[in-house]
Amino acid sequence: MATTHRWEFRARFKKHSFGWKSQPAIKHIREAVTEIKKVAKKDPLLAADGSIILLEKLSPALEQVDSSSGSIGTAVNKAIATVVPIIVAAPADEQTRMAWLKRLFQAHADDGIPYIESLAEFWGELCVTLDIASRWADELLPTTQSALSPDRERRGFFHGTTACLSSLYSAKRYDELLELLEQESFWPYKRWSVKALAAQGNKRKAIDLAEQSRDAWASDVDIDQLCEAILYSMDEVEEAYKQYGLRANRAGTYTSWFRAVAKKYPDKSSVDLLNDLVAETPGEEGKWFAAAKDAKLFDEAIKLARQSPCSPQTLTRAARDFATSQPAFAADAGMTALHWLMAGHYYEITTTDVSDAYAYTMTAAENSGTTVPVRGYIEALVASKSEANSFVANILTRRLSEAKSS
Repeated sequence: MATTHRWEFRARFKKHSFGWKSQPAIKHIREAVTEIKKVAKKDPLLAADGSIILLEKLSPALEQVDSSSGSIGTAVNKAIATVVPIIVAAPADEQTRMAWLKRLFQAHADDGIPYIESLAEFWGELCVTLDIASRWADELLPTTQSALSPDRERRGFFHGTTACLSSLYSAKRYDELLELLEQESFWPYKRWSVKALAAQGNKRKAIDLAEQSRDAWASDVDIDQLCEAILYSMDEVEEAYKQYGLRANRAGTYTSWFRAVAKKYPDKSSVDLLNDLVAETPGEEGKWFAAAKDAKLFDEAIKLARQSPCSPQTLTRAARDFATSQPAFAADAGMTALHWLMAGHYYEITTTDVSDAYAYTMTAAENSGTTVPVRGYIEALVASKSEANSFVANILTRRLSEAKSS
């Protein structure tokens, strides 16, 4: 398949294809995944083979990329999480799948940075059948046993350890998995004991083990997500929410975080959910403005924006976007933007930013019939001018003067 189909991404992922900048590499990773997903709609077997090729080529191509920001690692992990289901779903016979797994295992062994380390977490899924998973477990078990030995002279790193644990789990060899990890404390490995206990029906015991595993080296987020999933599987939805739901679904932005929890717990009211999330981040109330706005909790959004610093640009966009549909809210958002501008809570602000905040605020005020009090509020802000906020105050003074003369 690889020789009869021309993958466009293949030429871009040669050894050391990318320099130290991460963005070009991230762009091409996304393009490659898009190409594979497009092929998968028509030829899932070919798409799976393309996925293998991409995973083989990622690390050599990315060796020189600066990974300090974590953005390239995140992009690779997302790509892995996307193509693994494509490989799993492909209608491959046993011989083909075993050949794929051997190629992937070699790529994982050669992963020096490493970039595709997380692939091992999916190994049991990639095996698809219990028989293949069990065969891989048997092959990897002797080395894994040595790598996990309490004897320091025998213990060491084996890149296939996680793949072995994942294979044992997918092969439903839970007792062997628990015995192997009985004395293990390293969370990335111990988490498989938690999964095994839960799979055996010992779900409370699994949660207890996860909680006991918390330490400086364990991922609290991973523990929260595992425990939430276990409680969810027990139909203990309310307990899952209270104990783990908020932390387990944390996302890159506060708005994404709100949406993730709301999607997981649709029976929760938006107000209660917002209040619970705000309580998780004391002192950062203003950062929840956008999430509250998107949930149409306009009064709550303004209250939050006034409690602690909120991005003036975000507030200005709200004043602009809602000047007609929600003019009172838009005017409040605009005034709050001007408040934080005068307070110095901004980054690289320009004359246009300040002028826009003023203009959108006054437009919303006109639409809501509050022009006089809003102008009075801005005049009071300007009257509090100091050397620190003179840049913003001078621009607002000019705008107020222009309004009076027009």
